[in-house]
Amino acid sequence: MTGLVIKLKPNEKVLINGVVLQNGDRAASIRVRTDDVAILRARDAITKEDAVTPLTRIYYIAQLAMAGEADPRKANREICEGIEALKTIFSGEVALDLIRAEEASKAHKFFVVMRAVKKHFELEQTLLNRASPTAALAS
Repeated sequence: MTGLVIKLKPNEKVLINGVVLQNGDRAASIRVRTDDVAILRARDAITKEDAVTPLTRIYYIAQLAMAGEADPRKANREICEGIEALKTIFSGEVALDLIRAEEASKAHKFFVVMRAVKKHFELEQTLLNRASPTAALAS
């Protein structure tokens, strides 16, 4: 069988094409057979207050667009501006993922944007901590 499998914990919430669904009292698996569906588990969502770095801001904007809470054209512009600023900083796999995210944003495939940038949150935070002398003192 093909398709995306979503494993939900008891009472876990998931956003599918702008609709919030909540699982029942037991763990469950759902197989999504439709292509181009926008799915976001509540545990993968971030708040505006969490969007404090360049990559988390890109993720948050994409999340809003995917959830139908932001105009896709405006979100695309903001995402592409953010990515453009980061292209001179990152290289290698991160740079390739930024290019993928930019292409996905232009096609309004915001989940792809989110997936491409999220895996680099930890690296970004490490680099920001090294660059900030006050962050080093706080640790």
